[in-house]
Amino acid sequence: MGILAYIIIFTLIGSVVSLIGGILLLVKQKFALSISHYLSSFAAGALLSAAFFDLLPEATGYMEEGGLDINLPLWILLGILIFFLLERFIHHHHDHTSVLKEEKKSIIPLVVIGDTLHNFTDGMAIAATFLISIPLGIVTSLAVAAHEIPQEIGDFGLMLNKGLERKKVLLINLFSALSALAGAILIYLYQGSIEKFLPIILALTSGFFIYIALANLIPEIHNRDNQKVAFWETIMLLLGVVVVYLVISVLEGRV
Repeated sequence: MGILAYIIIFTLIGSVVSLIGGILLLVKQKFALSISHYLSSFAAGALLSAAFFDLLPEATGYMEEGGLDINLPLWILLGILIFFLLERFIHHHHDHTSVLKEEKKSIIPLVVIGDTLHNFTDGMAIAATFLISIPLGIVTSLAVAAHEIPQEIGDFGLMLNKGLERKKVLLINLFSALSALAGAILIYLYQGSIEKFLPIILALTSGFFIYIALANLIPEIHNRDNQKVAFWETIMLLLGVVVVYLVISVLEGRV
């Protein structure tokens, strides 16, 4: 199977298949909401593990092999800041529109735009990692899917709460998820032009993953009043770290 086939299949796994979280909310709302925070905790561990055990070592190795001189910490920081600014843009407009009479609908386009950009960058990251190695691409795809499933539960829930019909919610999120495929194909088509920038893309992706885990997912654990729930969320976070590390080790032949 060629690289393009791998990119398409695993981008779909990392984006469209993650819609299972939202579909689960439509079918089993109480169950989906009850497990979403555990899934978020697992995703946080998976993202951190992918960033520190896979993406950054691969970026360093690629630089050494190609004799490239790139300041990886700078690009990791830029990845964190870019994602922060994107979220601030969305939250800023949400805060300003919340006082309007049409608030029920006004936030939805912003959520869709933010989610579409997010998915587009996920697709770019998946394709870029496959261009370096198939194992790296698989791990990145799984990490993306891990955090997209609970996110889709949240997105579906928000749109349903704002009064959108279930069919429309599903179609909007499907369109948004397919933007990942567009990002992936774009990277594949221009791989010759971006080859020397692949370590930068990996560093930016690491920054995205670290920010999502530390700023979005882990704070949910700290906000739990129920210590028993917080304990099991912590276990799920550690499980996410271990599972992704073991997947990386198996794919790279360490075990």
